[in-house]
Amino acid sequence: MPDTSVAMGQPPSALAHHFEDLSQQREAATLGMWIFLATEILFFGGLFLTYSVYRAWYPQAFAAASHEMIVWAGTLNTAVLITSSLTMALAVHAAQTGRRGRLLVFLVITMILGCVFLGVKGFEYYTEYMEHHFPGPGFQFEAEHFRHAQIFFSLYFMMTGLHAIHMIVGLGIMTFMFWLSWRGTITPEYHNPIEIAGLYWHFVDIVWIFLFPLLYLIGRHVH
Repeated sequence: MPDTSVAMGQPPSALAHHFEDLSQQREAATLGMWIFLATEILFFGGLFLTYSVYRAWYPQAFAAASHEMIVWAGTLNTAVLITSSLTMALAVHAAQTGRRGRLLVFLVITMILGCVFLGVKGFEYYTEYMEHHFPGPGFQFEAEHFRHAQIFFSLYFMMTGLHAIHMIVGLGIMTFMFWLSWRGTITPEYHNPIEIAGLYWHFVDIVWIFLFPLLYLIGRHVH
């Protein structure tokens, strides 16, 4: 089979051998990412459902536990991730239009914002640990809601921890995208890696958009 990437004037490394052209490769890669994100939605959806059921069963305890959340930190992280989605979208546009310098800048800004998010979340974890809100033998809470508040914090650390892991993976992906962009692999004709990386990043941001009100805001004033 002839190397169609060379015939089309594209870098030989851009087209995988099992695709006929870059268009087919792009469609396959995009479809693959959407299928992966669908499995992630099912994964996080189960956690959201579990949290919702327990909140419905123990609204008083969950409201009391929610009052212990650092709302300003959650709000700051929400603003940080929304901004990172903007810079990611700008990076995709820069890749599509062949503006390599802007692409590199927007990728760096996106990564910096991701690191800021993790730093703020680390501060929250440290604060909650010092206040003995980490589930386990050392957990402390008012006696009335002790057992059920521990369920809240168990779900909180599980859900935000998994989200943080996804953010760390996203930073690794962005680092790889920066390397590809730096060496000139990303071009206006071959920018699909940036696009599918952007889909993953936006998904992680959207998950937080649901986590923030669910954990920090909803039901705080239940009596």
